Amino acid sequence: MSRSAESRTVVDLADLPFGQGGHLLVQRALAGLAPGGQLAVTGRDPALLVHLSAWCRGRGHQVRPWEGPHSPDGAVVVRGPAGHDRWAGAVRAGGPSPRGIVERPDPGWGLAARGALVEEGAPAVGFDLAERDLVWAEIAPSLYAHAAAAQWDPAAAVPWDAAFELPPDVEAAVVQVMTYLVENEQAALVLPARLLARVHPHFREVVQLLAVQAADEARHLEVFTRRALLRTGRMGTSSAGGRASLATLLAEPDFALASFLLSVLGEGSFLNLLSFLDRHAPDPVTRAVVRLAHQDEARHVAFGVAHLEHQSSVDPGLRGRLRGAVERRHDVLRDTAGLNQDVLDSLVLLAAGGWEPTAIGRGHRAVRDLLAAMDEGRQRRLVRLGFPADEAAELSALHTRNFM
Repeated sequence: MSRSAESRTVVDLADLPFGQGGHLLVQRALAGLAPGGQLAVTGRDPALLVHLSAWCRGRGHQVRPWEGPHSPDGAVVVRGPAGHDRWAGAVRAGGPSPRGIVERPDPGWGLAARGALVEEGAPAVGFDLAERDLVWAEIAPSLYAHAAAAQWDPAAAVPWDAAFELPPDVEAAVVQVMTYLVENEQAALVLPARLLARVHPHFREVVQLLAVQAADEARHLEVFTRRALLRTGRMGTSSAGGRASLATLLAEPDFALASFLLSVLGEGSFLNLLSFLDRHAPDPVTRAVVRLAHQDEARHVAFGVAHLEHQSSVDPGLRGRLRGAVERRHDVLRDTAGLNQDVLDSLVLLAAGGWEPTAIGRGHRAVRDLLAAMDEGRQRRLVRLGFPADEAAELSALHTRNFM
């Protein structure tokens, strides 16, 4: 690159064809010029002027003939306005910086990276969750960072080789509870996996968080299944009522309502259940898997609550829709048996630690306290979402007896 007699920058491509890398030299030289600056381009490629002109048109630059005596083979490029140095008519996806988040991303942005310079003309991609207030929570970026750092390896984090021996009936109780957890975690995996495919990638932290949530549930499925099969090689029972309850979660298409039913009510109640199992685990493997699952589920609940708090602040009608979702689900499940009796009995036995009448009574009271703690937690989260205390109590009482 040199300076001409007329003090304009010159790029001589020599024998390099414009379409075989010459454009990179021109692009580099233009990047150093202010809008309106002139760049003389010379070279011996017969098609230089044709290719140069077409390339400049697409980027908002002008091409003029080289005027004056002893004009070489080439042309003068006048740099276009700022913001048109890549494509004419291009726009920044989400503003001038990668963190710029808009309320409604353009459908034509598709899979473009947020903050990228986006060329117009691509077909729109169908993401129906494409409004900030439908999916966003300010806590999403920090929650994703925490989730990415807190991933654990099932093979290394759980002491699978720990030595322990349980009475057959206690082992059977553990197997039954693990079977129940697997069934519920399968629903908790499918739901965020479905939702993340609908979220516009402009809201990438939400997509990433839902993807990690699905990965969390996949790990939970692995460790709960492995613990169930660890000693007997058999799973427990699955009730029709339990599966009916989970089916209503998968049938909810609305992002906010699905997040509410799964994360705020269901997984929120599961936090209490996992803490209960941690306290009453009869062996180190069971204790490890429920403790690891609890730390993941706490993030899921935190995002669900934060998202719905944000949405309720901008949508006065949201709480009415949330109430309607609880009532509809209750009506659908009114005639089902609810929690698998085998699961309930297993929880009593694990809390009892033995078959003496006083121990069984203690275990029964512990399960009763668990149900009360679940109810109190649901009410507390409902109040955070703006429900009056009496309405929160009423809605919590309508929550499915299957916990999730």
